[in-house]
Amino acid sequence: MLRLAPALALVVLLGPVACGLIATLLPAFGYLPALGGDHFTTSHFHEVLHVGGMERSLWLSYFTGLATTLIAFVIVWLFVAGWNGTAMFARMQHLISPLLSVPHAAAAFGLVFLIAPSGMLLRLLSPWATGFDRPPDWLLLQDPNGIALIAGLVMKEIPFLLLVTLAALPQTPAAQAARVANSMGYGRIAGFTFTTWPLVYRQIRLAVFAVIAFATSTVDVALVLGPATPPTLAVKLTQWMSDPDIAMRFAACAGAVLQLGVTVAAILTWVVGEKIAAAVVKMLRNSGHRFVRDAALRTAGAALTGMAALTVFAGLALLALWSVAGFWSFPDALPGSFNLRTWERTLPQLAGPLGTTLATGLIATAIAVVLTLACLEREARTGRTGGNRALLFIYIPLLIPQVAFVFGLQLFFLGLGWDASFPALVFVHLIFVLPYVFLALSDPWRAFDKRFVWVAAGLGQSPVRTFWRVRFPMLLKPVLVAAAVGLAVSIGQYLPTLLIGAGRWPTVTTEAVALASGGNRRVIGVMAFMQMVLPFVGFALAAAIPALLFRNRRDMGVAA
Repeated sequence: MLRLAPALALVVLLGPVACGLIATLLPAFGYLPALGGDHFTTSHFHEVLHVGGMERSLWLSYFTGLATTLIAFVIVWLFVAGWNGTAMFARMQHLISPLLSVPHAAAAFGLVFLIAPSGMLLRLLSPWATGFDRPPDWLLLQDPNGIALIAGLVMKEIPFLLLVTLAALPQTPAAQAARVANSMGYGRIAGFTFTTWPLVYRQIRLAVFAVIAFATSTVDVALVLGPATPPTLAVKLTQWMSDPDIAMRFAACAGAVLQLGVTVAAILTWVVGEKIAAAVVKMLRNSGHRFVRDAALRTAGAALTGMAALTVFAGLALLALWSVAGFWSFPDALPGSFNLRTWERTLPQLAGPLGTTLATGLIATAIAVVLTLACLEREARTGRTGGNRALLFIYIPLLIPQVAFVFGLQLFFLGLGWDASFPALVFVHLIFVLPYVFLALSDPWRAFDKRFVWVAAGLGQSPVRTFWRVRFPMLLKPVLVAAAVGLAVSIGQYLPTLLIGAGRWPTVTTEAVALASGGNRRVIGVMAFMQMVLPFVGFALAAAIPALLFRNRRDMGVAA
């Protein structure tokens, strides 16, 4: 049965993406017989390109995606290069790691509550520093240039890029290279950049491309923080796909192809930037300069990384505060009273979305964990990893914008009669959960000391008994952490839930984003707080269960 696991995983990863892309391309070129499109045409592309504000929407998607990736990448590079191997690095790693579980929409709402004209920052400064006794008429959110959108995305992409970098570091001779560079008089940043960073970047390159793909096509974060007139391309296309006029499906699919083109253009721009950066690094390396005075850059890297983490934590604290706030007028720093009335009113309405969120996430995560374990166990027994090609297959659902194939997947399910069904919703979540579960579990699984397996085999144990009695118990904590990551990914899915669920399977995330256009911060606080708490509970259980099960086995803590 293990022989079938890699093929089944590829079917889950590539099959829906391929079907979705085909089902997007055909209507984009006019072929959708169910809606009267029985011949191929490019007229829908002309129609989309002549929509008012389309050029601006295309530019916003391209610019915000590249700017987000560049800013997050530079901050992570400065921090890792300047502080790798220090106590500060270890402390920041523990501070940043939990942020990976925070859904993008929850972080975006937290930023809204923090920087809005009536947000906490201006409340703390008013009126004694600003003179404001009422919120100023400042366009801090949904600004036309997408600055707030970029800020919200950067906060969430820094933890992701940092964690994939941390996973890549042990596979490089970073410590030895640092000692050699230090002995030759190089500064920390220069020594790391010239010796280790090229090796690290080679391993995280696909993750960087995944950040570009997400940032250029995000919908939920753009709805909360992005410009509205015009919006980014992905938001505009989502509105068309939900339009009661079914003829808009042709334009939406044509726009989805354009979105794919925007993402490809952004990635190609990044590739060109890679060549330029490599040439600059080579020139600086060959110049003989040691760049010893890098204290300011090191401080900036640590400060910006810490600021991103603290901003997310502060925003999440504000979500909790607003959910129990009574009357809270500007510029008061704290509410006049606290109560649970908002929770009492909202919880009955939240029962359905909460149940759907948990059911979808748990089922999709369980399937992803089983598939991943089967693939990794087969790999451990055969010694075949698949190399870079397998890694590319895993990243494919993350490298292609959701808009580009989820639209087509909705039409594909509609043709099969699976539209708005719970199995279809679970399946589409599985497409995005499986890559993260595999990436989270593969390194700990491959690092497992095989001598334990050899000892079990020497004692006459079969591979199956060895798996259940030795390998799985010793790797239970990484397995549960990977499951918690998968659950967090499922909880944060907005566009697949909105389109494949067709509004019949609302989740905590879709309900929270739907409230973005409203002004009731207390209800938004409840919804976004629940969206944030669920992943944290998953990670808490992942830490608590092994500690409870193996409380009398001290040495299990080393393997966990």
